[in-house]
Amino acid sequence: MKLHTNLNRVIGIRSQMLYGHFIEHFHRQIYGGVYDPGSPLADEDGFRTDVIEAMKKIKVPILRWPGGCFVSSYHWKAAVGKERQPFFDKAWRVEDPNTFGTDEYIRLCRKIGCEPYICTNAGTGTAEEMSDWVEYCNLREEGRYARWRIANGYEEPHKVRYWSIGNENYGYWEIGAKPSGEWGRLVKESAKMIKHVDPTTELSAAALTDIHWNLELLEESGDFLDWISIHEYWDGIHQTNDYADYEQVMAYTHDIGHSIREVRGLLEALKLEKKIRIAFDEWNLRGWYHPNVHTVRQGITKEEYLYPRDKNDDNTEYTMADAVFTACFLNELNRNCDIVGMANFAPIVNTRGCIFTHSEGIVLRSTYHVFDLYVNYLGDVVLDTWSEEMPTLEVTSKKGEKLVIDALDLVVTKWSDRPGIALAVVNKDPDRTHSITLPLEVSGSRVMKYTVRGNSIESYNDVDHEEVRIEKTEPGMYEEGMEIMLEAHSINVIQIV
Repeated sequence: MKLHTNLNRVIGIRSQMLYGHFIEHFHRQIYGGVYDPGSPLADEDGFRTDVIEAMKKIKVPILRWPGGCFVSSYHWKAAVGKERQPFFDKAWRVEDPNTFGTDEYIRLCRKIGCEPYICTNAGTGTAEEMSDWVEYCNLREEGRYARWRIANGYEEPHKVRYWSIGNENYGYWEIGAKPSGEWGRLVKESAKMIKHVDPTTELSAAALTDIHWNLELLEESGDFLDWISIHEYWDGIHQTNDYADYEQVMAYTHDIGHSIREVRGLLEALKLEKKIRIAFDEWNLRGWYHPNVHTVRQGITKEEYLYPRDKNDDNTEYTMADAVFTACFLNELNRNCDIVGMANFAPIVNTRGCIFTHSEGIVLRSTYHVFDLYVNYLGDVVLDTWSEEMPTLEVTSKKGEKLVIDALDLVVTKWSDRPGIALAVVNKDPDRTHSITLPLEVSGSRVMKYTVRGNSIESYNDVDHEEVRIEKTEPGMYEEGMEIMLEAHSINVIQIV
């Protein structure tokens, strides 16, 4: 394939928040994940130091919390201060000890060095409860909630800039789901109260790729919003845990950015694209496995609804399929960086996360190395790019549909703070090596290639088993027309510096 790019034609400056993450009170994401006071690997505050170091390595820019579906029956006031009582989490049907609350979350963000992003309870909660939360976090000393924070040992405000009104309140599965008209009015009143507390906050609200829902939301509350929040899990196996295989996953990469395109079109039609940006603040290839919970008929025994969640911990299932898909979606986010300003991989720890914890350490799953590659080796200025002679791949989707897709997915970037070019090139082909020809006028520069791949499409990482990692090669000095080989099922960042 022959690549063309215009080094002077910039699509946009990619926000670092495109590489954000998410964590929820589900299974072992919080307790036994990031927060495990009983572990010898935890620090004096109960946080797993190995997890924090792994998160710092991929420079987590923003961390969304506490949900997710969990938040729609979560009342934050019960989880601050010394007097805390466990409560029954009606979303996931487990008892939460309430030992990890707002202050612990802020402390975690400070240890990581990331921005906090709090999702509020718009299910069973109220506009006043949401704005009280902002008071607690952001006011210096005015009012009882700021004074409560001070009494809890936090003299300085937490300064939480990013807030989301609700989670997936459009969905029947969400506690406190709302019809579109009611949702738009609740968002407006909540946003008004929050902005009265702290006008510097940036607000998002739950949305989806539905014209009616979004019109009601934006016409009612668009003046108050900075972001519109959308979610997507392509392999929706919440009830079955029936993983799509590699070929089926590649089929998901066909039109991978449809949600972005549809929401962009609506924002442009309403002339809001300069004011409101897209926060793709919950995404992953595969839905989390939690059978008999988001269903009309609930599981009765824990064997039906609770214990099966342990199957999310099977590291052998997080293969090169997950890595290649993740890279393709990160490419799509970069290509749309003019309208998408934030994205949050869901979750970062355990479940379908890129970091897995066990009693003696952590496992960095295949997707972790993709984030490492993009965060640490790719540029932030996204350039206009086109190609000739794109190789193709025939695949069959999970629904049995035959598709012809591009075998390669690529983005070209440069840096805003130093010279050089960096290309992200994904070879989706499971078996064949492909090449890319680079007709760029930057001769005299050194070429380095950083590659994430495994020996096969089924390669995975587990305890004492590492097949997927970043490998570095140096093809030599760059010459115009240079050909770079791309191994099968690989993710590559090619630097010309």
